[in-house]
Amino acid sequence: MARTALMKTAVAVTFCLASLAARADVLKIVIDDTIHPLVSEHIQRAIHEAEQTHAEALLIELRTPGGLMDSMRDIVHDILKSPVPVIVYVTPAGSRAASAGFYILEAADVAAMAPGTNTGAAHPVLGSGMTMDPVMRDKLENDAAALLRSYASKRGHNQEVAETAVRQSKAFSADEALAQHLIHYLASSESDLLRQVDGQTVTRFDGTKTVLHLAGKPVRDFQLTLRDRTLLHLTDPNMVVFLLMLGVVAIFVEFNHPGAVVPGVVGFICLLLVAFAFQVLPVRYGALIMILSAFVLFVLEAKFQPHGAFAVGGIVVLAIGTLLLVDGPIPEMRVRWQTSAAVSIPLGLITVFLMTIAFKARRMKVTTGQEGMIGKTGVVQSPLTPAGKVYVNGEIWDAVATSGMNTGQRVVVRRIENMVLYVDPEAPAGAGS
Repeated sequence: MARTALMKTAVAVTFCLASLAARADVLKIVIDDTIHPLVSEHIQRAIHEAEQTHAEALLIELRTPGGLMDSMRDIVHDILKSPVPVIVYVTPAGSRAASAGFYILEAADVAAMAPGTNTGAAHPVLGSGMTMDPVMRDKLENDAAALLRSYASKRGHNQEVAETAVRQSKAFSADEALAQHLIHYLASSESDLLRQVDGQTVTRFDGTKTVLHLAGKPVRDFQLTLRDRTLLHLTDPNMVVFLLMLGVVAIFVEFNHPGAVVPGVVGFICLLLVAFAFQVLPVRYGALIMILSAFVLFVLEAKFQPHGAFAVGGIVVLAIGTLLLVDGPIPEMRVRWQTSAAVSIPLGLITVFLMTIAFKARRMKVTTGQEGMIGKTGVVQSPLTPAGKVYVNGEIWDAVATSGMNTGQRVVVRRIENMVLYVDPEAPAGAGS
């Protein structure tokens, strides 16, 4: 009995191991974006998923113009310590792995490119491409070059050529990258790449060796979750500017129409989303001050109406502030000038218009209720000696005059107290004041 149970257990374990081996596949993710914290988080989760499901390898299909150095470093760190071999493949034709993408490509256990792609141009730059002073430039350049040297040779790449992408901003076509030992394979398709890699021994970063068995293995996509897709849209610099402007205007409407509720809720949510995006994006807070200053100029325009001077200045300041708001190192991570113009000009005009209406409403003389009776004219209905009756605004009122007045004379209401009108004789037409 005990022997039979032991044999059944051994068969079950063997079956499970065989099933696991049969299910082993290649996990694939597609990175078609700038490199920022959300992309780094996505790659980290994919590596964890590949480990948990015992995937043969993680395939990263990469096309990026570059991105943030800190996020790139996080990705490189995750790839180098990944328990599962990582393949980075730049595809399709016309794609690139530029700037931060070059560091990620070089960090992979297997680096590959499709014909017609390019990589390199990895010189570090400050946000918005600003010119650096020589000392800062040397510090960033040496730091980036040291990072690349720390793993390039261990991945079998030409360290000296790789470093020229950092120090001289050199870029390489797929053929040039293969010829100069910056990548391992040139593959026309995903299946071609897996066929070439099949049976090859790769040396992991820790020195261990692994034989890859990838030919014919199923490729399983690791998709972005709904949360990831939503966050990626919310952290787009152009979307951030739109949400910021919408939030400010909605809060302004709520303050001018207390109790409307909906504008206040919309504005509060928009500003919360903007605050989240500011935790992910490199933001210039000086630019944020410029944006808020633009609204101060709009208020001054509505209050003093200096023939558009404050309005034009506000629109210019708003446009500059939105352009400089996100301090991205590459154009793809900055606010487009089209977005800035499309938001600044209409928003400036609408804001001035709304504020002008609000100020006029506050200055307007009250024309309803008891206060609205002041200045109205009427006719004496019964002699004012000095009290009597007058007909004003379609109604008969008790009235008191400063001097006696006869029936039929016209009067002007000067004030009202306890539902009694205090009136004076109406000045004759053409009389001077």
